[in-house]
Amino acid sequence: MKIAASFLVASLAGLGFWYTRPARPADPVAVVWQGPLPNQSPLTPTPRSRFTPSTRKGYYNIDVVGDFTIPPTKTVTFCGAGRNLHVQQDRTKLLRRGFSAIEQTRMVPNVEIWLDGDPPRNWKSSLQQSQRSLIVYQAYFANSFNLPWAQNSELARDVTYRTPPGARAMRNTLFQASSELAGGCYGFGDCPPGTMKSTFSKIFLDIENEGTSSGNQQEQANLYTFMMKTLKDNVSPQTEVGSIAPVPHNSFGNSKAEHYMVKPDWLWNTPARQTNTSKQRGMPDDIVGKSYADYADFQMPGTYYLYPDFDYSAQHTGDGDRHWLASLLAEQEVNRKLSAKKRIAWHWVFNTQSADFPKSGKAEHAAPPAVAEGMAVFYWFTGAYGVLFWDDHKDLVPDQPSPADPQQQGLGNDRNYACYEHYMHGLWRLFKHHGDLFNGKEIYLNEATECSYDGGKTWIAYNANQIKTRDLPFVRAIVNGNQILIAATKAYARPEQTTKVMLRYIQNGYNFYTTLSLKGDEIFLGRSTMGRSAGSR
Repeated sequence: MKIAASFLVASLAGLGFWYTRPARPADPVAVVWQGPLPNQSPLTPTPRSRFTPSTRKGYYNIDVVGDFTIPPTKTVTFCGAGRNLHVQQDRTKLLRRGFSAIEQTRMVPNVEIWLDGDPPRNWKSSLQQSQRSLIVYQAYFANSFNLPWAQNSELARDVTYRTPPGARAMRNTLFQASSELAGGCYGFGDCPPGTMKSTFSKIFLDIENEGTSSGNQQEQANLYTFMMKTLKDNVSPQTEVGSIAPVPHNSFGNSKAEHYMVKPDWLWNTPARQTNTSKQRGMPDDIVGKSYADYADFQMPGTYYLYPDFDYSAQHTGDGDRHWLASLLAEQEVNRKLSAKKRIAWHWVFNTQSADFPKSGKAEHAAPPAVAEGMAVFYWFTGAYGVLFWDDHKDLVPDQPSPADPQQQGLGNDRNYACYEHYMHGLWRLFKHHGDLFNGKEIYLNEATECSYDGGKTWIAYNANQIKTRDLPFVRAIVNGNQILIAATKAYARPEQTTKVMLRYIQNGYNFYTTLSLKGDEIFLGRSTMGRSAGSR
């Protein structure tokens, strides 16, 4: 999944794509302040947990923070490494450390999911439906149902949608692969009487075959639309379905200015229509005019980090430069405007693999402390719905010697997993102390967050790319009633560096001004009660 295939943008021309570079968005206009500034309001900084990050390889301490849960309006699925480290101590602890659901491969056999034949009579999973998630990988389609299209999208015109009426039943059809996921209820002991409907709360597709040649696009759009329609027909009303791709726009972690001017990717909303052979292969007429986006419950924009995102000595201020926070925010800023669908991002706190970027050939580099914590804080300031926390490793065995093979060193049990501790710490700071603000009534300011970088002389609101290219501190805010919650950082700053920035909120009758003093690259989080403007009610 998390490999260089996503970075083959340059090969699109060879596949027959026609690409026009979008225009750059106009820069926002600064508002010049006249006269003395209004009185400023103090912020109450959010507490930090005092802990010593683990230095043991193949281990992380789940008790760096205490009990907390995320609000019911949000979802965080655990598909990370090392649940085995603490599940014997307390099976439920992960669900009290900021995660709301467990992916099926991390579930406790025969307690949370039944794996050994038929479950006993009246057996029920210990997990509530909201606590269950499933990832369906490419191999499910390619190997279990002999659908090589899952690995090569150019074979889309060869896929059989479903067995034609009167023909001998075939297993290698997209209908069969999609509809058999209905059996997801069986392992939880809660299938509806006389039928099967999946009772996972979330089903995440990870096929990653979305790219295809221009002459094959309609066939591909038809298959994705049919697949999502069939999945929705075979899940419970409470089950949400989405996929890592397509998304309205994939920036691949570059956060360029031009991305703010793009239109949705073709596969996202191309309507299905019959081709010369699709009806003979079983495509039904009831999806004609519908698109993938019509059936998907959520979109999954996000970016996996490469080593340069973690390199504090590298340049991060060019339009095309990689920048951990600019890419995290920009991906959401762009996609929330392209689609109203709920957003769930994949989060991985190690670098993904790409031979095209220095030190990214293997997933050996953990996110630095501020990056791991910042992912768990700033992401939620975009108004996103959820996270799928993922890792390419499952169980951990601590304190193992390094493998003799240099290519295997720094992977799996040989990694330092303190990045998990910093990530949980970010979730704890946000949701333990401010979960009440995420009740569905909150307003996410995103790139409308208005700041002053010159001591109050001028005020301006920048998107993530504009902050990056101007080398400014990042500030984002959430407003709920008279409460304002602010996250800020000077990404990649030196430990001894101090950065000042002002923020104001002068909407809906409020007249709020404050000054932030940021230390190094620490993730600042603070809250204040806003006062009304004179004369407002």
